Amino acid sequence: MAAAPTTDLDKDDVQTIRRRLRVDRDHPHYKWVALSNTTLGMLMVTINSSIVIISLPAIFRGVDLNPLEPGNVSYLLWLLMGFLLTSAVLVVMFGRLGDMFGRVKIYNLGFVVFTLCAIALSFDPFTHGAGALWLIGWRVVQGVGGAMLMANSAAILTDAFPANRRGVALGINQVAAVAGSFLGLLIGGILSEWDWKAIFWVTIPFGILGTVWSYRSLHDTGTRTPGSLDIPGTLTFALGLTALLSGITYGIQPYGDSKTGWGNPWVLAGVFGGIALLLLFCYIESKVSQPMFQLSLFRNRAFGLGNLAGLMASLGRGGMQFMLIIWLQGIWLPLHGYDFESTPLWAGIYMLPLTVGFLVAGPVSGWLSDKYGPRLFAAGGLTLAAVTFVLLVIIPVDFNYWLFGLIILLNGLGTGIFTSPNTAEIMGAVPASQRGVASGMRGTLMNGGMALSIGVFFSLMIVGLSGTLPGAMNSGLQSQGVSAQVAGQVADMPPVGSLFATFLGYNPFKELLGPSGTLDKPGVNSDVLTGQEFFPHLISGPFHSGLIVVFLVAAFMMLIGAVASWFAGSGKVPDETEELIEADRAGI
Repeated sequence: MAAAPTTDLDKDDVQTIRRRLRVDRDHPHYKWVALSNTTLGMLMVTINSSIVIISLPAIFRGVDLNPLEPGNVSYLLWLLMGFLLTSAVLVVMFGRLGDMFGRVKIYNLGFVVFTLCAIALSFDPFTHGAGALWLIGWRVVQGVGGAMLMANSAAILTDAFPANRRGVALGINQVAAVAGSFLGLLIGGILSEWDWKAIFWVTIPFGILGTVWSYRSLHDTGTRTPGSLDIPGTLTFALGLTALLSGITYGIQPYGDSKTGWGNPWVLAGVFGGIALLLLFCYIESKVSQPMFQLSLFRNRAFGLGNLAGLMASLGRGGMQFMLIIWLQGIWLPLHGYDFESTPLWAGIYMLPLTVGFLVAGPVSGWLSDKYGPRLFAAGGLTLAAVTFVLLVIIPVDFNYWLFGLIILLNGLGTGIFTSPNTAEIMGAVPASQRGVASGMRGTLMNGGMALSIGVFFSLMIVGLSGTLPGAMNSGLQSQGVSAQVAGQVADMPPVGSLFATFLGYNPFKELLGPSGTLDKPGVNSDVLTGQEFFPHLISGPFHSGLIVVFLVAAFMMLIGAVASWFAGSGKVPDETEELIEADRAGI
């Protein structure tokens, strides 16, 4: 990020630097307190964004609901998406409120809301559909608290650290955030084996600790920007993004005779209506005096291209998360002797190299980018990630684990190398008075990318499965004694059911063939059909066809992000001592 010309000093940045120096004098370790607390906050948010994914089988058993029944698919989708969608929709608004009323004030309130919701989630008093709705409702409210935390953590750190040390600080914070989404898989897998409500209990003590700690220790050193909330912009943005993401997500469900929902009028209305509302939002933001979404920031090359790269990385990371869960839970682990019910735990364990890669690469990359500039590291990290997606296509579905572990370790390293310099470059490119809204805009793109990946990558996988799964299922069922008529009916069912079954670690043939009595008929090898290996063997070939489509698209996204990172520019880190000297000369 290039140093500002001396004729264009950012007065708010000068004031922020002076406030930070006063705080450093009175509280020498304050910056590390801010880093520790905001990292705890980000870990809480991102662990909770993924902890439910791996625990869905235990949750549905706990509320006595079959997730594979057509009428219950909506519960499944909203448990996956509600938290992410709320965070994506509201994070910019809370960034703007942080600029207006104080970033620490909004951040602290986020801890309170998040913790109270964790308590409510852990005491679900209902079962069946009502129990699922209780969880969905409180997850949506918890997303509000998550948006408050995410919107202001990066801005608080940018205020607290000098420019030449932000890379390390933001790197630790943001890599913890990214790693949290994968740690959530491991923690959810372990706790759901014990009690499904434990996945919510675990947040409560850390939430209480973080709340008390943040209220006692954090200080607002940033500049406040008086103004009013942009209500028309906020409403059109919230409605537009909600409609768009909901439409894309529901597009994976079958409609009529179609195996996907892209012919459903409501899906099309959601997608095109959402796009129309977002275009209206852009128009409103260009006209109002105090917009929520500072579109002018995208004219800054480092901010605009840096956020494009971040969006591509978020989409690819979300897609990888879902595909690896399906791959491990539905195919590889059962083929290697693991019971379907224990696969969530072991999927989290076997994905640990991915998290280790993030944790190792992030801080090191942040330190190096502070010293040498972010361009090479941001672009190089995503290029490495793109290569690993191609390698995942090349290896067999029934892989040797050491090779798989090495590839996902390299993927974690690549994304970790990218995340620190990307965050520092984005946040260092904006005026000090707009750091809250800039952090919120960045958070919206990251959370929106994760939510969008659900619809995009499931749709791509369904496209890949549609050509090969019906034939494989038809011939496989008949080979085990199922009549041609029943086998044809089951094979003709939309592949989303089999996809969700593998995602949840279920053997779907118990659900598909059991109610009709087919499993009890003479000549039908029911033990084979409901055993551990038949379904994984059956779906492995079609799954690999879908995997090729999904991971090559993800690799392409990583390359787009790498190119954007390279052209985002990279100058020297501003010298704050020179900035203060120039400010004194100018009488600022």
